[in-house]
Amino acid sequence: MSISWDQHGGATIERDGHPQSYVDPDDPLLLVFEYVEHFALVLETLRPDPAPLAITHVGGAGMTLPRWVHHVHPGSPQIVLEPDVALTDLVRKELPLPRGHRIRVRPQTGQVGICGLRVGSADVVVLDAYDEGQVPGDLVGTWWLGEVDRVLARDGLLLINASDAPPLRWVARLCATLATRFEHVGQLVLREVAKGKSFGNVVVVASHQRFDDARMTRAAARASFPSMWRGSAQVRRLIAGASPFQEMGEPSPPPPPLGVLRRR
Repeated sequence: MSISWDQHGGATIERDGHPQSYVDPDDPLLLVFEYVEHFALVLETLRPDPAPLAITHVGGAGMTLPRWVHHVHPGSPQIVLEPDVALTDLVRKELPLPRGHRIRVRPQTGQVGICGLRVGSADVVVLDAYDEGQVPGDLVGTWWLGEVDRVLARDGLLLINASDAPPLRWVARLCATLATRFEHVGQLVLREVAKGKSFGNVVVVASHQRFDDARMTRAAARASFPSMWRGSAQVRRLIAGASPFQEMGEPSPPPPPLGVLRRR
């Protein structure tokens, strides 16, 4: 685990040999990793009201997205479930959170932390947890997703940072699992990843409420790298024949040796 600073005053946090976060303490709107920008695009499109949002983050690292939420939705009560106490202490020391924030970090795993939250207490749940470059299998099985659904408000959003290798079979199984519980499942993804040209990240969005596909398509066009939105109808076609995970899921494929995340 380490933090490296660049000439612009921003910092990259690495864990398990993989870059996990980029933070510019003076500019919370600077989102360097594509998937974090995709998270933000989903939130600003589907939750455009600047009113506070109750958000639970499973995985913290540098807390880039919580900082963005605090800036865009001031006063938002946010819970960050991050079991790596040493990482949290390092971030607090080197990259202090902004004044007036309502971000509460709990030293708990997603499995334990979600179970302790009240029914309907979260407007948004964000899953961005990795173990040695892979999404843990127990965070994508039906049991844990049922707990997430319990915690979400009826019109809530579940956002997942998934990663996969071509032809995205693991992501298809994840979406098939989500579709057993949520009526609507979408994807915001780099075009080169969608076309099977590279290993990469896919932001999966699940909800009981219908997505505004037209607005999400326009949001994808604003992304810094060529990206596309796949709405519920398209995702249903993509996952045809995919087997949902069981009560306990399976970890995502490991990243290639040279790493998975491109940055701008």
